[in-house]
Order: sequence, then C-alpha cells, then structure tokens
Amino acid sequence: MFDNLSERLTKTLKTIRGQGRLTEDNIKDTLREVRMALLEADVALPVVKAFIDRVRERALGQEVQNSLTPGQAFIKIVQQELMDVMGGASEGLNLATQPPAVILMAGLQGAGKTTTVAKLARWLKQREKKKVAIVSADIYRPAAIEQLKTLAADVGVEFIPSSPDEKAVDIARNAVEHARKHLFDVVIIDTAGRLHIDESMMNEIQAIHQAVNPIETLFVVDSMTGQDAANTAKAFHDALPLTGVVLTKADGDARGGAALSIRHITGKPIKFIGMGEKIEALELFHPDRIASRILGMGDVLSLIEEVERKIDKKKAEKFVKKLQKGKGFDLEDMREQLLQLNQMGGISKLLDKLPGMGEMPKNVKQNIDDRDIDRQIAIINSMTLQERRFPAVINNSRKKRIANGSGVKVQDVNRLLKQFTQMQKMMKRMKKMKGFGKGGLPGMPGGGMPKLPF
Repeated sequence: MFDNLSERLTKTLKTIRGQGRLTEDNIKDTLREVRMALLEADVALPVVKAFIDRVRERALGQEVQNSLTPGQAFIKIVQQELMDVMGGASEGLNLATQPPAVILMAGLQGAGKTTTVAKLARWLKQREKKKVAIVSADIYRPAAIEQLKTLAADVGVEFIPSSPDEKAVDIARNAVEHARKHLFDVVIIDTAGRLHIDESMMNEIQAIHQAVNPIETLFVVDSMTGQDAANTAKAFHDALPLTGVVLTKADGDARGGAALSIRHITGKPIKFIGMGEKIEALELFHPDRIASRILGMGDVLSLIEEVERKIDKKKAEKFVKKLQKGKGFDLEDMREQLLQLNQMGGISKLLDKLPGMGEMPKNVKQNIDDRDIDRQIAIINSMTLQERRFPAVINNSRKKRIANGSGVKVQDVNRLLKQFTQMQKMMKRMKKMKGFGKGGLPGMPGGGMPKLPF
C-alpha cells in the first residue's frame, strides 16, 4: 500500500533529515519534490495545494527554526499534515442508538460493496461482540443476493432472505423490522450498485435511506480509482447524508491518491480500509498510522494489535515451555510457526507495517511471495510424524516421496530443511538469552513477533 508515494517521499525527506539549518531555498526545493510525489500519487490538486501551503507556512515558522534538529522537525510537520489531510483521529462506527443500529452501504458496481458488507459484519461480530444481520436490497442482481447469503454463512451472521420480486425499499424496511423483533444489535443493508451514477439509482437509495433512517451511511469505493474515488464520493454525499467512507482494494493501490483526497473533498472520514480479498482483511482507518506508513516509519501499533489478536497464546506458551525444558525445535514446531504467520496475513502484510520497509530494494520486495509459506506448509504436511519430530531421518528417497506428495521439487525440500536448520540454531541461541519466553509469543525472547521464515 502506498509503495510509490512512500518510496518517493522517503527519498525526498531523507536529504533534509540531517540538515542542521533549514533555509527558504532548501525548504522550497524539498516541497517541490513533495508536491510532485503527491501529484504522481493521483492526489487531487486542491488537496496538494492546501497541503503544501500549510507545510510551507509551518516550516518557515518558529517551531522549525528554533528546533535543535530542524530536519526532523520538518518531517514531523509533514507527518502531522498528512494526518490532518486524512482526518486526524480515527473515527469508528457510531452505534449509539436504540437497537438495531442500521448501517446502509452505498457505492458503484465493482467497488467490492457486497464483500465489504460481510467483512464489516464479521468485524462487528468478532471485535465488537455484536449480534449482526445482513440483507441484500440489490433486486437487479440475483447473484448478489446469493453471494451475500454464502458470505453470511462463511462469517457466521444472520442472513435475512430477499427476492428480486420485491421492492428494494420494502426489503430494507422488513429487514429492520425482522432485526428488531429478533433482538439484533446491528443490521447491515447492501444496496444495488451501478456502473456509473444515475438518477434512478440515487432516487432508490434516497428512498431506502428515508425508510430505515440509518445511523451510519457508508460509501464503499475502490481506492485504485485515485482522486476519481473522492469525486464519486462527493457526488454520493451531495445526494445522501454520508457518515463515512470505506476504501477497498487498498492493498493493490501503490499510489494512495484516494486516501489523501477523500476527507478534503467530501468532509467525511474514511472509517475502514480493505486490505485484501480475504474476509478478515478489513481494518479501522487510523490516519496517524497511515501517515507513518507513507513516510516509511511503519505501523508498529497495528502490528502489535494484530499479533495480540491472531496469535494463539495457548499454543505459544506450550511452545515456549517445550523449549525451556530443553526439548528441541522440530519441523512440527516450524509448521505451527508458518501457520501462525499465515493467520496474520503473510510476510508481505507484516513487512508493510515494519519501520524502514520503504527503503527496502524493489527487487527484494518483488521476491517476497506469500505462496512460499503455503508451499512450505504443504512440504511439512507430506512428511510422516516421525520425520517431523526427527528430521535427521529424512534421506534422499524420503525427500523424493515428500516432494511428490507436496507437488514440489526435491530442491524445494532441501531449501526448507536448510531454513529449518537455521531456525533450529537460532532457537538454541535464544533459549540462552535472559528473559526468553516472557510474554508468551513464539519465536522471540520476551514474546514479540514469530520468526519470519526467510
């Protein structure tokens, strides 16, 4: 996410970071580069102009000139202004109403609206412990109704049936009544999308809005459409009282123009950001953390939250106790580590949140493939329990059998065994470190991140 913008800004600001004194000239040169970086990221021109003006005004003020490290003070200003452009503070959902809280989803066709309904339902169920029901008022696409029904089963929430024969307004009104009678906390209404904004579409969704009076009206938009996303959001905002925006497909957006333009153009906050196709790939939008990612500073807070949420602590504690008792690290343990890594979204998702990743060479980034983890798990799965516990027994004939069973080459099996040996040595060294295992997470002394298998 934001790879191009992050790379450009990191290089630009690196030159000014160590400056002992900032002058009008070097501030002017730096801001020219920042301006070009933002325009290339498809940030809307009014947003770029306002951003540069604010940074220039503050950079020439006393807070920088009187600083012991003017270069660092300048970067801090850029970070704060990036946060302000995106809304400053994170704004979650407002569910403070007599249940059920109604959430109405709007957007163009192809933005990922139906999938986002299911992702949001899962998020509310797991993170907010809400009883959630979802319904499709898309009477023009029967497949959309079936899709939502399937997704509801996948995430374990109630699906309220609907039919193309019904009117969209009636579907929405009946769904809210059903949710009220059956004591649901939240009901999410998926509406029809179009390939472009048209009058009939707007009239229909306005009628639905009037009928159900939602506490949240969220506009779902594809982040890869850049500043067009902000313009489309504004058109919807003019027709509907939007309360926020959900940015989808942000994992494929290397520019970031939508994230940096929407708040300024619509005045509405980005509340969630979709970071992949998986049903769990939905995150609260934190402007401060996104600003840090853009400037190559990582997002350690989100990383810690993800580790806390997704790492199985019981398994982690069992693993640490095993090592503390002197029992060696084996391939079964390595498999468990890889499964935990997959649970967290893979290596690329972790690296995106680590500081300094913006400066990682492009060829290294391109060589990171999360499918390697799946291949490694498949290789270990093709081994017998004895082979996992005692890897020394794996000879050439066993390697051929394992390779055939997992659909890889013998070289891949050898590569995995080499990585295992390296991890085994590392675990032995860690065991001798003071405080190993405090915190209960695998792979690191004192808890922390699991060891990455590369």
